[in-house]
Amino acid sequence: MSDLNDPVVARIEASPKYQTLKRRRNALGWWLTLLMLLVYYGYIGLIAFDKELLARPLGTGVTTLGIPIGIGVIVFTVLITGFYVRRANSEYDRLTAEILKDANP
Repeated sequence: MSDLNDPVVARIEASPKYQTLKRRRNALGWWLTLLMLLVYYGYIGLIAFDKELLARPLGTGVTTLGIPIGIGVIVFTVLITGFYVRRANSEYDRLTAEILKDANP
């Protein structure tokens, strides 16, 4: 367990690379959160305020427009999760490794 008074922790927190990592990661997290909230609550808003739009049938079958839009919300969630994981596994992991290398003598 690391101690907040540990000199390695202090070096990491003082590192410009660490500050950059925190800023980038937090900014991306907030943007993706905002996008997800817009998509999800936009869909919920359509359900609440424009049921007729979502109830429109597609073609001659029983499937309505709400089904592909709902699937789109799910696909969007998977895509932005994949985007974040890809960014974390490349850029953020690289920065973390550099920070740890610089902090450990």
